[in-house]
Amino acid sequence: MINFGEDIGIDLGTASVLVYVKNKGIVLNEPSVVAIDTNTNRVISVGSEAWAMLGRTPGNIRAIRPMKEGVIADYEVTEKMLRYFIHKAMRSHQFFKPRVMVGIPSGVTSVEERAVRQAAIAAGAKQCFLIEEPLAAALGAGLDIAAPAGSMVVDIGGGTTDIAVLSLGGIVISKSVRVGGDKLDESLIRYMRRYHNMMIGERTAEDMKMEIGSAWPRARDNKEAEIRGRDLVSGLPKNIVVTCEEAHEAMKEQIDAVVAASKEILERTPPELAADIMDKGIVLTGGGALLHGLDLRLIDETQLPVHVAENSVQCVALGTAKALVNLDLLESARSFKRTVD
Repeated sequence: MINFGEDIGIDLGTASVLVYVKNKGIVLNEPSVVAIDTNTNRVISVGSEAWAMLGRTPGNIRAIRPMKEGVIADYEVTEKMLRYFIHKAMRSHQFFKPRVMVGIPSGVTSVEERAVRQAAIAAGAKQCFLIEEPLAAALGAGLDIAAPAGSMVVDIGGGTTDIAVLSLGGIVISKSVRVGGDKLDESLIRYMRRYHNMMIGERTAEDMKMEIGSAWPRARDNKEAEIRGRDLVSGLPKNIVVTCEEAHEAMKEQIDAVVAASKEILERTPPELAADIMDKGIVLTGGGALLHGLDLRLIDETQLPVHVAENSVQCVALGTAKALVNLDLLESARSFKRTVD
């Protein structure tokens, strides 16, 4: 059957949405934020424009993040956001509905899966297929997952971290923890409030994470950053200098959770596959893979080689597009998965 519509791969993330269009590559990479007029329930802006409004909106405008911990928290807003992104990506082929492949965390329920599928169909997809994010990330990172050999992926997104061991085109064992970039930002906000009596916003926390955040502070040479926020005592704006060690201390609990989950998967991996992982190492994907020193921390904890994938932020989106070309392999792999509770 001839497919007149485009094939689209979507990384529907908590922090950002990436859209891959066949033969065009990544055409969109924008924050998962929607600005809505609460008086009329009308969408004012989506993506980068809405992200610029976070924390700066008047009373009648609300900037919403409709995805939470990797799943849909607000169905109606998610549908509007998806519709906007699909239409923006499909400008040259508005007459034909696309086939869409969406990446989802490996630990989602059937209800959460159905919500994603329905939202994509309602947003204009002809067909919607779902793929677990660690499988998509492995495909996007260029791993040969069809071979009878073990590969391990740790995909750290905005809302979840998905860890999986893959072989013969499927997931052998996996675990999804509700820890990601958003939780790291929240921990920084709590730390600044508790230890510096200072309130900072989401955007400032993310900038702080990128500038001085570290999972291995010894490699950051005592780096410091000037952070701006509101003094909780006087109520006035103020600046303070925060060190890399402080940022690490704030995020330590979340980083420890990712490391512990990775070690748990290794402990439960069949011996033959564990031997393969010893040779090939662990591959880090997702935006969280760029956290300074995370690879060094995992090397120290697991004594295995750890590699950050090239274009780690785009791996899931690239993998969803590859999965659309290999639907038969994807379907045969579904019966092969074993999930860690």
